[in-house]
Amino acid sequence: MPEPGDLAPDFEGRTQTGDSLRLSDFRGRPVALYFYPKNETPGCTAQACSLRDGSLDLREAGVAVVGVSPDDVKSHAQFAAGHSLDFPLVADPDHRIMESYGVWGDKSLYGRLVTGVKRTTFLIGPDGHVVDVIKRPAVRRHAEQVLDRLRRARVAG
Repeated sequence: MPEPGDLAPDFEGRTQTGDSLRLSDFRGRPVALYFYPKNETPGCTAQACSLRDGSLDLREAGVAVVGVSPDDVKSHAQFAAGHSLDFPLVADPDHRIMESYGVWGDKSLYGRLVTGVKRTTFLIGPDGHVVDVIKRPAVRRHAEQVLDRLRRARVAG
């Protein structure tokens, strides 16, 4: 898992619109790259809606938001449309991106060991280096958490 100071692994994937997106497309501005388990689940929906509701503040601070889950492009399109999400969601059904960030693997879920996505957000500075990692983010106030951490790292206005 990349740590603060590490260069964030670049990747290319398809978004809910079918467009190709690379992390390096965002060089020059801070990025909140968040990994989540599944569209339309309560926690994932709360997290996405928090980021949507905080999008004006995030944009004013120059922060780009990018979500990644194992769901496919069609599922992302439905999720984004159904919740008016105004940021890209990248499909990663083969877990290639998640594995490069160390967020795909064994985790405990309701006392059982399962393989899946470890909900994590990487805060990436304008130079492409990780400035902070939020493990187990507060889904209902995630936008506030992202802005606070990026401001403390002095990479967001």
